[in-house]
Amino acid sequence: MAKPPAPGAGALLEAPPAARELGERFRAAGHELYLVGGIVRDLLIGRPIDGKELDFATSATPQETTRLLKAWGERVYLVGVAYGTVSARRGDAHVEVTTFREEVYAAEHRKPQVTFGKDITTDLSRRDFTMNAMAISVPDGAFVDPFGGVKHLAAKTIDTPLEPDVSFGDDPLRMLRAARFSSSLEAAPSQRVVAAMTRMADRLEIVSAERISDELSKLLVTAKPSLGLRLLVETGVADRFLPELAAMKLEQDPVHKHKDVLEHTFAVVENCDARDLTLRVAALLHDVGKPKTRQITDEGVQFHHHEVVGARMARERMQALRFPNAITDDVVALVEMHLRFHGYGEGWTDSAVRRYVRDAGPLLDRLNQLTRADVTTGNKFKAKQFQALQDDLEERIARLAEEENLDAMRPPLDGNEVMAHLGLPPGREVGDALDHLMQLRLDRGPFDRETALAELDAWAAAKGIARA
Repeated sequence: MAKPPAPGAGALLEAPPAARELGERFRAAGHELYLVGGIVRDLLIGRPIDGKELDFATSATPQETTRLLKAWGERVYLVGVAYGTVSARRGDAHVEVTTFREEVYAAEHRKPQVTFGKDITTDLSRRDFTMNAMAISVPDGAFVDPFGGVKHLAAKTIDTPLEPDVSFGDDPLRMLRAARFSSSLEAAPSQRVVAAMTRMADRLEIVSAERISDELSKLLVTAKPSLGLRLLVETGVADRFLPELAAMKLEQDPVHKHKDVLEHTFAVVENCDARDLTLRVAALLHDVGKPKTRQITDEGVQFHHHEVVGARMARERMQALRFPNAITDDVVALVEMHLRFHGYGEGWTDSAVRRYVRDAGPLLDRLNQLTRADVTTGNKFKAKQFQALQDDLEERIARLAEEENLDAMRPPLDGNEVMAHLGLPPGREVGDALDHLMQLRLDRGPFDRETALAELDAWAAAKGIARA
């Protein structure tokens, strides 16, 4: 991490050119302008800021800001003007300028009530965490840090400018943001932040499902999502939107003391590609059905059909959180299929491999990744054995794909050809015929049109269907 300036020293930081240019314009008009938010934090820790939206706080009213941005930008957006925010774009630069403000949520409402403030310190005091409550004055570059953000950033501590009860009362979603920053920065929340999250977990009920799912998604694609997820479970915040997580905190094997399902889940999530949200959500929910299917027998702990139960639970939860339908459908399919590979060691025929590929469809690569990620055993021999089996399956899939064009696996005849050959009208019998031909394709591999017609005749005869 780059060495930050000393708090309160008025040190200079290099702001982006667009920020300095806007600063000149606002200063000439008699107004203060400050670069604020996460971009200041990122400048301090050396993260790249190219292409990021620039957030500003200003003493100018929304009307004055609009006038100044219209003179500067190519396009101006007034969607947030009621909350004091005006946006603009010029070239690759996208800026958002907000009048100094205070923002509080009424106990029973989801939308904030906004009061415009008078100075940068008051404005920063209403922000979520001290690491985000720093500012750079533009154009002069003076660093403003009234709440010790630099100190906390260097110590990797998550704390609030005001009492955390006030901060989380202003916007309860900040409790999820605390978890996200814990994961993305590998930082630890202060004791008072943890205590406030525990006390105020039920406050999350006023936050929309869409905002919660968006924040959860951001957390899941961080480098260490386990840190934030564990925080949400331990404080009870997760119970307000994803109670299935806490339910997974049980031992898989009370005799041998294997890791509990929740810790296993965290490991699987982090074993998956951080760039793939769908895969990480599937990893988070892949064992969600285990608590409801858990049975202790003489043979140990068993979770029969937990993948089927889990798929249904995953769909219900993702719909409640308003995830997009496409992501939901893919996650549900992955959860339902995540155990399919485990029979491979018993000896799959080529037919079984074809069915695996057909059923996985476009999710095949993700399914194979999830299957690999699901191996979290500390037994190196078992892990190596499992990976060798997975390698073998993927090699067989590649070979069959090259030999048989698995990507285009379909019945050798289409519906029109079936109807023409058998003299059938559109209906159920045509679908049954196509299903029969598809099963033959899966069992045997590719075969030619003549063979397909002969098999169709045999099927029709067995069904008592006379050719017209």
